[in-house]
Amino acid sequence: MPKRPERARPTDESAPKALACDGLLVRHRPLQPGQLGRRFVDGRPGRAVTTDFLAWCGERLAAQGMTALFLSWDHASWHTSPAVRSWLRTHHQTVKHTAKSVRMVRGPLPTTSPWLNPIEPKWVHGKRAVSEPDRLLSAAALEARVYAYYGCAWETHLCMPKKVA
Repeated sequence: MPKRPERARPTDESAPKALACDGLLVRHRPLQPGQLGRRFVDGRPGRAVTTDFLAWCGERLAAQGMTALFLSWDHASWHTSPAVRSWLRTHHQTVKHTAKSVRMVRGPLPTTSPWLNPIEPKWVHGKRAVSEPDRLLSAAALEARVYAYYGCAWETHLCMPKKVA
């Protein structure tokens, strides 16, 4: 099979080099179709964006009357950082005393077992559905396709805070 030629990125300086997207999969009991939530990230994912995403998940799930969230996480540095673990401990204590959000239980996945994460098949099918083999899509077009494919409402991007010198 011939090797596919590498596609050149557009030279537009305002276009991001890559997009990052976090996802939330909610499964209701009794069994209903899964619900997905998506948040895109301006810049690279990191611990500050992860805690912002978790806070958004907590608010969204609490509004639906849920009380807990199980986090199926890989070993990405932004999932395992001391800052994120500390945020989770603090959040858990706050929820315990105020009951204003959801408890978040971290469940690390084995390093080489992404198929154990229930959101992974949804990511794979989504990537295949929104991409085009013959051309690169602009960031805006790709984002629009992702939201359309998953049937999610548009959300503002999570932003990595600028470092203060």
